[in-house]
Amino acid sequence: MFKDLQKIEFVLEMISNIEIIVDRKRGVFNALNDRVESRPAILMALLQIGETLNKLDSKTIENLEIQKSDIKGAYNVRNFIAHDYEGVDLGLIEHIIRSLLPDLKSKLKNGQNS
Repeated sequence: MFKDLQKIEFVLEMISNIEIIVDRKRGVFNALNDRVESRPAILMALLQIGETLNKLDSKTIENLEIQKSDIKGAYNVRNFIAHDYEGVDLGLIEHIIRSLLPDLKSKLKNGQNS
């Protein structure tokens, strides 16, 4: 379980990094349009999130109340970024940042505290 707690902390750090980037750029749209720094950093963080979530123990996933399909989705995003970097759908990335990461963050924080 200790290793999974470290993984959860790492994912929360990656989410925090994305939030900081979006804040500094004054919005998701601006952050994703910065092809030099912000977009690559966000995509790398999402890649790391997908990779790390995929390594969590199934019991941990169950305790966090995260759907296995969400873990699979995060890993699919990781694969898409890693294997088709230039073809990444920025609309999908924007949706992930705005809608899915806040929920994931909440579940991970709740799981950390239990």
